Amino acid sequence: VTFEHASGWSFGDLFIFVDGIKYNTEATNGAGDGHTFYGEISPRLSLGKISGADLSFGPVKDVLLAATYEFGEDDVDSYLLGPAVDLNIPGFDYFQLNTYLRTTDGRRDGDNVWQITPVWSYTIPVGDSDLVIDGFMDWVVDNDDSYHANLHFNPQIKYDLAKAMGWGKRFYVGVEYDYWSDKYGIDHDSYLGDEILGGTDQSAISLLLKGHF
Repeated sequence: VTFEHASGWSFGDLFIFVDGIKYNTEATNGAGDGHTFYGEISPRLSLGKISGADLSFGPVKDVLLAATYEFGEDDVDSYLLGPAVDLNIPGFDYFQLNTYLRTTDGRRDGDNVWQITPVWSYTIPVGDSDLVIDGFMDWVVDNDDSYHANLHFNPQIKYDLAKAMGWGKRFYVGVEYDYWSDKYGIDHDSYLGDEILGGTDQSAISLLLKGHF
């Protein structure tokens, strides 16, 4: 179950999500129970809105300072900060390109690595409703001693069933695909990834129900 919040402000924007996960087997996590959580808080400051200046040029609509705080169970905090741009790409509802210097805290405290995170949404009219294709990609492009380069790709394809049925808008049904190479920054081919965890490359598809309120 995922809770999401997205809002726009006079000085920027904010995105928050928290995943609550209950294992459907007898598996347990590092804390010894069968459930866990993970979340991110991602505020961005718009330099154009704050200064009142038009910073658009070419496909760039705005220049921003982006930050993210990642938190979860069992001491896995990370802090991300860096420049971002909003792009004006024909057809897209929005397209963000965020660049972060990523610092991992806690048990895996290590050096800084760079992460590139595009975020997008594209809407296609289908009959009396809409099909929305959106998602993100987190690409950690380099390594440090404790955190391996990795790629996390997470698109969703959703149909607005409420709009189609005349119930209003924004109750979606669809699918989500989740691909994560070297998950959690653990090298798939390392001793920990290959021999202990059985590999850290993830590929999963999920059915999705999503309501906006």
